[in-house]
Amino acid sequence: MPSFITIAHRGASSYAPENTFAAYDKALAMGVNHIELDVHLTRDDHIVVIHDDTVDRTTDAQGRVADFTLNELRALDAGSWFSTEYAGERIRSLGETLEHYKGKLHFHIEIKQREIAGGLARRTIDMVRGYGLTDSVTITSFQIEWMKESAAYDSELPKGWLVPMGNVPWDDSIITQSKELGLMQICPRADLTTPELVDRLHGEGFVVRCHGLFNEDLMRHAVDVGADGATVNFPDKMAEYLKANGISQH
Repeated sequence: MPSFITIAHRGASSYAPENTFAAYDKALAMGVNHIELDVHLTRDDHIVVIHDDTVDRTTDAQGRVADFTLNELRALDAGSWFSTEYAGERIRSLGETLEHYKGKLHFHIEIKQREIAGGLARRTIDMVRGYGLTDSVTITSFQIEWMKESAAYDSELPKGWLVPMGNVPWDDSIITQSKELGLMQICPRADLTTPELVDRLHGEGFVVRCHGLFNEDLMRHAVDVGADGATVNFPDKMAEYLKANGISQH
């Protein structure tokens, strides 16, 4: 039976506030044990789980993540923006998240911070090692500089490059650069992924994991073209589609 890796994008983010314990718990309740999360550095040099480089969209405050301390970020409400049901959900540190879900989840950690500074990729990998989770983490990023830092620092963790960034076409240099860095995954945008591209990437030895599944049509497309997995905001719908097509979910 063919299989597919369903990765809850920022948790089950269609149903609970993204990158919160509520969203991860929702994914687990849906039978999904792979989650994607995003990391940034705080003003006092802690690694926190949040997607944007500001807190404006997902909390009750405003400002750059890098201008807050960890304790200041912990004090923000990261749930009410989504629904009053989730009032009081908090921004968590990466360490808290790894500790809380150790043994329950495989973490796909995206190095999100746009400013290439602070050794964020190296420090993330150190934290993963410290928690004994090298068999439960995949490192990803859109930014090639973070992939270079990760690859130069570590040869054990699987790594995937999210490509291409923005609304740009596929470029075959992605394959060349990924091979040079020894990456395990190439993570193409779903709308650019074709059966031919999947076959080619498989032929080059890569795992193919799609991103950008903004709707159910793209969700089905990612499965139908033969990708190995994908991030999705509505993992329950993905599970239903996989089951209906005789595909096992990992």
